[in-house]
Amino acid sequence: MSEYFIQEQQLSNVTRTIVKDEDGKSLFLLVGRWGTRGDALSLYAMNGELVASIKQLSFFFGTRFDLYKGFEKVGTLKKLLNLNADFYYINQLHWTVIGDIRNHYYTIHHNSHKIMEMSKATLFSGNYFSLEVEKDEDAPLCICIAAVLDYWLYNKKKDNNQKQQPMIGIGWGSC
Repeated sequence: MSEYFIQEQQLSNVTRTIVKDEDGKSLFLLVGRWGTRGDALSLYAMNGELVASIKQLSFFFGTRFDLYKGFEKVGTLKKLLNLNADFYYINQLHWTVIGDIRNHYYTIHHNSHKIMEMSKATLFSGNYFSLEVEKDEDAPLCICIAAVLDYWLYNKKKDNNQKQQPMIGIGWGSC
């Protein structure tokens, strides 16, 4: 099992984000942007090799993201439920993501096997997201999934702020 750290303020930004190990060594570079159909984030190893990416398929209802390991599509991430916990599914990998993204705590499972656990961590250099990944080969996909969930969290906050603004409505048959 390995632990990866992403500075909290960097994950949802559309800037370059460095992913580090527990010793502070830079391992990956996450670049890209979100917001419209076709936007993507790409994760590169520090030697420049593309190791994973995630591409936004749709923007409105039922937003979905295609997940790639290298250049091969390995699954599609979609949100299924939002009752007491957030629940997502990646179809081809048969991974489930469940947790509380508002508090940045969730896990990824394949059947009963845990793939990853994400939580907040405070280090001397600031606030981070800590990703504990069982197998190193799953880390690139897990980092991409964490970026999408962070995007959904902040997108949800924007939606909630918009809903609080007064709206003018027109009722049918109210003349």
